[in-house]
Amino acid sequence: MRIGVPKEIKPQENRIGLTPESVKALTSEGHEVLVENNGGYEAGFDDEQYKNSGAKIVSKAEDIFNDSEIIVKVKEPLTNEIKMIRENQIIFTYLHLAAAKELTEGLVKSKAICIAYETITDKNGRLPLLAPMSAVAGRMSVQAGAHCLEKNQKGRGILLGGAPGGEPGNVVILGGGVVGENAAIIATGMRAKVHIVDKSKERLKELKEIFGNKIIPQLSSETDLEKLISKCDLLVGGVLVPGAEAPKLVTKKMIKKMKRGSVIVDVAIDQGGCVETSKPTTHANPTYIIDDVVHYCVANMPGGVPRTSTLALNKVTLPFLSKLAKEGVKKALTSDSNFMAGLNVYKGNVTYKAVAEVFGYKYISPNDLIN
Repeated sequence: MRIGVPKEIKPQENRIGLTPESVKALTSEGHEVLVENNGGYEAGFDDEQYKNSGAKIVSKAEDIFNDSEIIVKVKEPLTNEIKMIRENQIIFTYLHLAAAKELTEGLVKSKAICIAYETITDKNGRLPLLAPMSAVAGRMSVQAGAHCLEKNQKGRGILLGGAPGGEPGNVVILGGGVVGENAAIIATGMRAKVHIVDKSKERLKELKEIFGNKIIPQLSSETDLEKLISKCDLLVGGVLVPGAEAPKLVTKKMIKKMKRGSVIVDVAIDQGGCVETSKPTTHANPTYIIDDVVHYCVANMPGGVPRTSTLALNKVTLPFLSKLAKEGVKKALTSDSNFMAGLNVYKGNVTYKAVAEVFGYKYISPNDLIN
């Protein structure tokens, strides 16, 4: 198959869909790979590396979309890219459709085959293609939050880890999944006081075994969230409902009771955010202030560390892409129900239930369309 890798055009998005090593693996299997000129430059991969791996360097994104059977990206297609998508073309990338009505409409109209990294599952129901970026975002969330707490960033003017004679900061992490666990790794490493709130007793027990007395696990059904948040210096939103819009757990009323100069990092912003006052920001302009609370809501946090993120992402996406290119859509998906779970839009039909429900589309099971 012919696989196309356009340069990402989302603001400050410096990752790329394939590394030279991944290109080498695909070309060795007999596939042709087209890479847009300087597409991997900001992630530390130059055109010469791609050429040496067997890729053809293409000067314009239009030519990649026109000539490729599979388009491999990192972030969702933007308006200019949607216009270039062809009927029956396979789009393999993060989509986060439940928080993107216009994108969903555009992909439905394109009649393309759209497979979302973030809804592919494994045998345990986990999300293996989302996990590495969630890990990166979780770790970055505390790093970014600590920076935002500095006074010149309009924060409270505290050092998250404290200092001799000074108390450490108080961190509240909503969600004990991959984001939450990785946020806790950095926050506990900084010696902050860390609360993790989750709805699962079993998961909180696991986290307690990992972190010991470095965290305070709190069951959501038994927690006064408003009171807990009012005392925190840094709030990390790491709540995820697979493929669906994130629940708004933190209300405007709660925000008003937070400390002046406290910080919110809403990692869930890709799925609409779990804080009522959250709105997407960029790496160029990452923060805004509401009710004296600094909000950091960058929608592509891992794009700030593109080399780390691209390498981590390719490690998990390549086996699926290789299977897709070798077997074609029908065989690759029907032979693997976990891979099938990634199919969100198929030739004008919405095939992911949570997306269909939120936007009023008729849901059609992918098995009914492909089998």
